[in-house]
Amino acid sequence: MTSAASSPAPASPKLSASPPSSVLGLAPVIPVVVLHDAADAVPLARALVAGGLPAIEVTLRTPAAPDAIRAIADEVPDAVIGAGTLLTPEHVEAARAAGARFLVSPGWSPRLLGAMKDSGVPFLPGVSTTSEVVTLLDEGLTELKFFPAEAAGGTAYLKSLAAPLPQARFCPTGGIGLASAPSYLALPNVGCVGGTWMLPADALAAKDWDRVRQLAREAAALAV
Repeated sequence: MTSAASSPAPASPKLSASPPSSVLGLAPVIPVVVLHDAADAVPLARALVAGGLPAIEVTLRTPAAPDAIRAIADEVPDAVIGAGTLLTPEHVEAARAAGARFLVSPGWSPRLLGAMKDSGVPFLPGVSTTSEVVTLLDEGLTELKFFPAEAAGGTAYLKSLAAPLPQARFCPTGGIGLASAPSYLALPNVGCVGGTWMLPADALAAKDWDRVRQLAREAAALAV
């Protein structure tokens, strides 16, 4: 019999559902969410899911992010919640503890890459150069984030990588909107795009979840 005075077992990472096998196949668009109030997380996630965008990246740019991820993981079962803007192994640990089912970083370092590999969930390390792509292919990774997409060369750059590096597939993020997303999604080496255009600041400030749902529906319709 275990003594009542025994120390409790350390908490394990929250696993509300199995992780996806691939981030790129979840939806044509992954909303990139910055939340300053965790209370907005659940209604926002429900609006995005209802609009057809189940994969949601909450960035760790604000103190509210871990609680927002945890709330979505607990209360929105149809969402596939991920964490973005991961910069350190500690960010990876915090994201997994909160319930993130995929991870995204704007770039990578050996320590960060090691932590993401050990996380047990799929991840997208950020790249912006051919050398980075080749290095990560050598690490056995084929799904990558291309960031900042527009500033780093956009569709022309990604198109130029398709022939010499056909095994690499990307989620371009950064400066992409409703008008430009289709040109990215038409590329053979693009699986999805990340963006914020379905999350306008005025709609979030007004908690206009109906508008978010409609914009998400428009984005989901971009599937090719």
